[in-house]
Amino acid sequence: MTPRRDELAAFLRAARERVRPEEVGLAGLGRRRTPGLRRQEVAELAAVSVDWYVRLEQGRVGTPGSAVLDGIAAALLLSPAERVHLHLIARGEAPPPQYVPAPLGGSLRAVLQGMPLLPAYVVDFRFDVLACNAAASALFGPEFGHGPLGNTARMLFLVPDTRETNLDWAQFAREMVGNLRVNQARHPDDPRLAELIAELRAASREFAVWWDDQRVHERSRGVKRIRHETAGTLTVAYDMLAALDGSDQRLFVLTPADGQSERALRTLVTAHATALATAG
Repeated sequence: MTPRRDELAAFLRAARERVRPEEVGLAGLGRRRTPGLRRQEVAELAAVSVDWYVRLEQGRVGTPGSAVLDGIAAALLLSPAERVHLHLIARGEAPPPQYVPAPLGGSLRAVLQGMPLLPAYVVDFRFDVLACNAAASALFGPEFGHGPLGNTARMLFLVPDTRETNLDWAQFAREMVGNLRVNQARHPDDPRLAELIAELRAASREFAVWWDDQRVHERSRGVKRIRHETAGTLTVAYDMLAALDGSDQRLFVLTPADGQSERALRTLVTAHATALATAG
C-alpha cells in the first residue's frame, strides 16, 4: 500500500497547489508561502476536520468513504477524470456514477422566482439543495446550494459557520435528525441517503446521540434566529411545503417575523440585487 499512499499524497498536494483561493471564494490575503490552498482551507471546503485531512494526505486514515472523497474532489475543483483517479488511489475502486439530482418541477421554479423578497429554496428527501432564489443567495451567500453548502443537513452539522449563524442551532439540528429518520423510512434503499446518515453519525457527536434516541420529527414550520454579518440578527419564520407531484421535493420559505427583521431583510435583498445588476 505504500506506493499508493505516496501517490495519493503527491496527487492531493499537486491538486491543492493548482487551485487559486479566489476560485473557491477565498480571499488571497496577501502573499502565501506556497501556491494554492492550505490544508485547513481544503478541509473547511470539504467539511472534514483539518486533522483528518492531514492524515489523509499522509495515507493514515484507512479507506475513506466515497462521499467524503467527492467532497474533497469538489473542494479541489477536480475534473471528472481526476475524481475517478482520486477514488482509485484512495479506495482502490472507481467511484459510483456522479449523482444527478431529480429535475426541479416547473411550478416550483416559478414559485421560487416569484418571491423576490423572501429567501426560498427547494430540497429533495436527502436535503440536497436543488435550486434557490436570489433572496436566499443574499441571506446565505453565493456558495449556498453548491459544494459543502449543497446539502442543508451536511451544512448544518459539518460547516462551523452555520452553527455560529443559527442562534437556535440545537433545536433546528435536532429537528433535522428527526426529519432524516422519517425520510429514511420512506426511502430505505436509497444509497446516497444512507451514505449521508453514516457520514453525519461518524463526523458529528450531536448527530450520533440524537440519531440513536430514535425520535421522529417531520419538520414543517417554526421560528428561528439568524445572525448575519451585515444585517444583524434576523428573526424569521420558516415553512416547508411539500410538492404534490410525487417527487418528494420540499419548498422551504423564510418570512420575517417582526418589523426590524423585515426591514433588514429587504435592505439585504435589495443590496444583493443591485450588486448583481451592477456586475452584469
